[in-house]
Amino acid sequence: MFSGLYGWLYDVFVAQWDFWVLWGFVAQFMFMMRFMIQWIASERVGRSIVPVAFWFFSIGGGSLLLTYAIVKKDPVFIAGQGLGLIIYFRNLWLIYKEKRKDPNF
Repeated sequence: MFSGLYGWLYDVFVAQWDFWVLWGFVAQFMFMMRFMIQWIASERVGRSIVPVAFWFFSIGGGSLLLTYAIVKKDPVFIAGQGLGLIIYFRNLWLIYKEKRKDPNF
């Protein structure tokens, strides 16, 4: 039983290791950092907030993950990250418009 699990783990995490797997891990780390940013910012003010940095990490991580998904030819991942990027850019645009209207924002 353990030899089968070991073989599977080896195939997944060692045998197919290449530049794109490293890219994918870096992308996933960057994408995860947006939640760390949001959590820390919320803890500081004692309520749930979404700082602008959250959207920049979303765009950075989402772009890297989309590149990874395109290289790996994963249609589910491509569709998910592609749509996500549209939403992240839209949120930044809404924030920019709000700040432009109210300089005290």
